[in-house]
Amino acid sequence: MKIDRGSLALAVLIVVQLACAAFFAWDVVADAPGPGQMFDTHLILEAVSTVVLLVGIVVEWKYLSMLLRRQARAERALNVAAGELQDLIEKYFQDWGLTPSEADVAMFALKGFSIPDIAEFRGSKEGTIKSHLNGIYRKAGVTGRAQLLSLLVEDLMAAPIGEKAA
Repeated sequence: MKIDRGSLALAVLIVVQLACAAFFAWDVVADAPGPGQMFDTHLILEAVSTVVLLVGIVVEWKYLSMLLRRQARAERALNVAAGELQDLIEKYFQDWGLTPSEADVAMFALKGFSIPDIAEFRGSKEGTIKSHLNGIYRKAGVTGRAQLLSLLVEDLMAAPIGEKAA
């Protein structure tokens, strides 16, 4: 799992606060009065501050843990959605009867690559790519790339996460 900058900053802050709390706790113990002596206001203030600092550290640690769990859930949900989009696209390609070459060209087109880029990636001529795209659009029943993308996105958005679109 990748830790973002905010979580890392919070973890560093917790470590620094732990060091400060350890110093204050050591100072309170070192300054504690002997038997029969009274605690002064300064020492009591230091002791209370140390306890409050430790409580703050516990709260921050729990918050950081919650943030990291939330981030992990969001990453899993994103992976599920990406997998569902890929499955949906492959299902459409099968339903439309695209050849492997057409499916490859369609995937590049859906990713937003231009005809010259697709031709270069595939080692083909631009005319061949245009021919594949015309075949894809005809089989999909659309008139262009925008309608092709719209068809796939609308279908994915209509299906709840975790339920494949038909």
